[in-house]
Amino acid sequence: MFVARWHIDARFGHKQTVIELMQRWLSDVGSKAGTDRMEPKLLTGSIGAQESALEVDHTVESLAQLESFFTAIGRTDAHRQWGRDLEPYVVSGSPVWKIYRVI
Repeated sequence: MFVARWHIDARFGHKQTVIELMQRWLSDVGSKAGTDRMEPKLLTGSIGAQESALEVDHTVESLAQLESFFTAIGRTDAHRQWGRDLEPYVVSGSPVWKIYRVI
């Protein structure tokens, strides 16, 4: 089992907008790509973490499931449009995926 964590940093003053866009992605785009089977958790920096940080954890059974998810979102026009909508509110270069093995 793995946890795939997507991290982004919101630009100053735009954290709430990024949270709302992430929630919209989870309900409108991600669910169609299989996040409903990944127990997604939306996290934000609070204590000892950057306040601008937003992360989404997805629990997957295998790397094959994760690859299938990446393929599905890559083919979705709604995902591309969402990315264009999100871009003005995110620090350039901050998006990163980290994959953790559950032990």
